[in-house]
Amino acid sequence: QVHLVESGGGLVQSGGSLSLSCAASIRRAGSYGMAWFRQSPGKQREFVAAIRWSGFTTYYAPSAKGRFTISRDNDKNLVFLKMNELRPEDTAVYCCAAQDGGATMDSRDYEYWGQGTQVTVSS
Repeated sequence: QVHLVESGGGLVQSGGSLSLSCAASIRRAGSYGMAWFRQSPGKQREFVAAIRWSGFTTYYAPSAKGRFTISRDNDKNLVFLKMNELRPEDTAVYCCAAQDGGATMDSRDYEYWGQGTQVTVSS
């Protein structure tokens, strides 16, 4: 049974920073590609960032590039999303996801999902 639990969300002012964590109870978590997606009310789920199992290859949505950083600690089965220069339009529920194998930007490729953590950015 694969279980993902996100933490670290909250309320922050525009321009501020937040760090999200995703704890993965996956056997051999290091073999999984991991990603962060977000969804705000009335909008479709949106890709944010992904990282391959090695941690050396990452992918970012244009809106996240230069402001967000995805990383992972395979020894501790953790994935992180460091978010800087936050904007009101970053407000959403952020979910981590896992897929066996590579890392992609398509949510349909991910087999396992966490419940999400709310990020709210005030103007």
